[in-house]
Amino acid sequence: MINNKKTALQEAAEQVANNTTGWIGHVPGQKETIARGQTFIANAEGDLQVIEIFSNIVSDPGKVVMTLHHFDPQARSWGPALGSASVEFQKADCGKWVAFNMPGLRLDKGKYYGFRLDSQDSYIGVGEAAGSAKQPPFSPGQEWEFTPDNQKGDCFSYFSLAYKVGIRA
Repeated sequence: MINNKKTALQEAAEQVANNTTGWIGHVPGQKETIARGQTFIANAEGDLQVIEIFSNIVSDPGKVVMTLHHFDPQARSWGPALGSASVEFQKADCGKWVAFNMPGLRLDKGKYYGFRLDSQDSYIGVGEAAGSAKQPPFSPGQEWEFTPDNQKGDCFSYFSLAYKVGIRA
């Protein structure tokens, strides 16, 4: 359960395993930027308060923007952003859960959503779990990677970002 200073929040979705690192942001020495996303099904209904990700490495500190979207699993397509939040990552955030506060959005139980992480001025390694065909890490949901040349993104069924989605029912 996500611990908030005021009250504990209910988990709407989570995947907390972390055995590798996925990178987001401006790749050092290159013009390329990489964005990552994660899809999930809300297992409870309520008002979204926070989405946390696990920060493995902060190579270059800076601003990271998270957007939340409806996700269509049949078409594998992301809807327009429902909301957004930003966090200024610092070197001290390495090895910590980092909260993107997003109050004011309603999550419906059983619906698919996705969050996307973008940065133009930082390079951050976020926690992820890698599985295999015999042992997929987590279902349902997939990790996504977006580049300037591939804005629709590619999904990876055997990878999942480490995340927690906290709601108030």
